[in-house]
Amino acid sequence: MGEGIYCLDDFELYNIARDFRKQVYTLIEKLPWRERHSLGIQMRKAVISVTNNIAEGHGRWHYQENIQFCRIARGSVEEVIDDLNICLDQSYGEAAQSEKLKAQAYTLIAKINGYISFLRRCSQENRK
Repeated sequence: MGEGIYCLDDFELYNIARDFRKQVYTLIEKLPWRERHSLGIQMRKAVISVTNNIAEGHGRWHYQENIQFCRIARGSVEEVIDDLNICLDQSYGEAAQSEKLKAQAYTLIAKINGYISFLRRCSQENRK
């Protein structure tokens, strides 16, 4: 599609988060009707925040700004994990699906942390 790391569609972290978002949307569709308009909306906002903040950080040309947006995205992933725990606690959907999503969420957090470390190293190298 695009050229180099500057194209969002080619950015690995964004694509991992995007896949996670799609999987969460699938779970939201399986929520009981009464929860689709409360928990479902909350989950949707949180998971959208993940990809939105990764995208916005990617579009920033300053390391510290990018890191800050990644931190926000990481917090939103944690929020989704809490929502998944609600699904597990209330027996919404299949437990295996929620557990799989939690595993994906922790993998995504690890990827975000790795990217933040990369950005910090780049920032330090630029200062030298």
